[in-house]
Amino acid sequence: MGRPPFRSCTSPDPALGTLFASPLHVRVTSLLICLLCVTACDEKSPVGPTVPLNQRFTLAPGESATVDVVDLRVHFTQVTGDSRCPADAVCILGGDAIVSTFVSGGGTAAATYDLHTGDSSRASVVHGGARITLVELQPYPFSSQTIAPGDYRATFTVTSP
Repeated sequence: MGRPPFRSCTSPDPALGTLFASPLHVRVTSLLICLLCVTACDEKSPVGPTVPLNQRFTLAPGESATVDVVDLRVHFTQVTGDSRCPADAVCILGGDAIVSTFVSGGGTAAATYDLHTGDSSRASVVHGGARITLVELQPYPFSSQTIAPGDYRATFTVTSP
């Protein structure tokens, strides 16, 4: 029995079983892995940015941020109600918007909280060793426009209670 003839690793013949060992495929695979690693560290990645304590941060629905010192994760789930008085209207009451958040970490069991724009006593909550406060909800409504759920942006702060 003789030895089979030598075949190059760069042969495009998939029957040889060496297609993925070709230098081009190895380079492309390595590049993709490096890009995935780099984007995992990006501040705008789905994992979310890390923000310092006592600093404002803004999230879109579905986004999260981790608060540095207290190891707390704040996730803006959605706006569950928005009855704020439109900017181009005259109202007797200012109305309210309800921002649903999911908070985890901080040495406490994860919980869902509803934070309100129209009542300062319900605009913040204490979770673990930190106070999470809804500072602002944008955009502000106008009577002639409907706000799409994904267009909301909630600004929060996390402070020591």
